[in-house]
Amino acid sequence: MAIAFSELQKKLQEAFPNAQIELVDLVGDNDHYSVKIIDQCFANKSLIQQHKMVNQALKDILQDQLHALQIKTTSQ
Repeated sequence: MAIAFSELQKKLQEAFPNAQIELVDLVGDNDHYSVKIIDQCFANKSLIQQHKMVNQALKDILQDQLHALQIKTTSQ
């Protein structure tokens, strides 16, 4: 099952309200996305910790609605 671009965008904005988020549907099937999140909440955290934060925010959809998610995070 896929997730609509707008729904995924909304979930990310809710989880990271102060972030600059760039979301791309990689193949046009609402199932393979790339996301770049720039947020100060990632400052002083390792890349693994940052990605865990994103995965935690999307945990309810990662199992069933999202096949692939490429994550890029930074605090600047």
